[in-house]
Amino acid sequence: MTDNLRPSGAHSTDQDPTSYPYASPYTYDGAAHTGTAHAATAGGYPPPPPYAPATGRRKAKRPVALLAAVALAAGVIGGGTATLVGQLNDGGSGATGSGGAVNGTTVSQSSKGTVSGVAEAVSPAIVEIGATSSAGKSTGSGVVITEDGEIVTNNHVISGAQQIQVTLSTGKTYTADVVGTDPAKDLALIKLQGASGLKTATLGDSSQVKVGDQVVAIGSPEGLTGTVTSGIVSALDRDVTVAKDDSGSSGQGQGQGGQGGQGGGQWPFEFGGQQFNGDTGEETTTYKALQTDASLNPGNSGGALINMDGEIIGINSAMYAPSSSAAGSGSSAGSVGLGFAIPVNTLKADLDTLRAGDGS
Repeated sequence: MTDNLRPSGAHSTDQDPTSYPYASPYTYDGAAHTGTAHAATAGGYPPPPPYAPATGRRKAKRPVALLAAVALAAGVIGGGTATLVGQLNDGGSGATGSGGAVNGTTVSQSSKGTVSGVAEAVSPAIVEIGATSSAGKSTGSGVVITEDGEIVTNNHVISGAQQIQVTLSTGKTYTADVVGTDPAKDLALIKLQGASGLKTATLGDSSQVKVGDQVVAIGSPEGLTGTVTSGIVSALDRDVTVAKDDSGSSGQGQGQGGQGGQGGGQWPFEFGGQQFNGDTGEETTTYKALQTDASLNPGNSGGALINMDGEIIGINSAMYAPSSSAAGSGSSAGSVGLGFAIPVNTLKADLDTLRAGDGS
């Protein structure tokens, strides 16, 4: 999903480059001239004609008129330069802020459209979530959306948790409380205790996403905080079915990628009538998902799928992990490029519900 931002716009002026205006009256060859522009010669602008000293009144006015012309030229050039710089900084997109930064991130104009630029800008807003329940401990990811610590993640990451610990990209750890959950959309909102001044992510517009757009995924697969992968959007509107809570069979409701704990494995999901990564159980929900080939692994759940402008366009939620006979029965291999994310517009439409502590 890439909306590659390319600087556009070019500096232009209304001046005729083939003319040379004289700003003040002067006398030449015994005739008076009044400042009319003169056509350029083949070799460029003609040199100013010899100045014939005039009487005191006209001579006194010339410096004033010349200064006025210089001031006007400086104003035109300065204004044009400012316009050009503005066009280069915002790429014609209407972005505001110094350095052409995307709101909520610090993607510099020179770094837009690059994986490294997106990673540098958005990584500080992606966190690792450790959820402890009676079944053990699971690890997932989350996206910071407010400076005082509101974090969006998947419901299955924190479902049934008795304690939630969140680790920022800086390594600082906070305790978090659940604000609201929506199992039907597999979304949850948690809030850090005593946090302020956090880096936040920008929520984009998933309706603008197209198949083939380049994307970046950031999360904590296997507990490896701040892992960055990239790929493209493989498909839109995939009907993905997941468990509504942590009641998936075989103890696999520990989130996509339980780190240790009892039965911590891949988060089970269903697509096309088939179940993957385990049994989804009886309580399920289906949502439209973005499909990506960006590598997702256990622990990426709740993390961000990001476009090349540094905007969140999806919340990573499921991945297909084929069983590996070499690893033994019940275990799974790594990513094979079949990942799914909840579109960010689904999240934005659900935020008020999550903040009110309601769910379905």
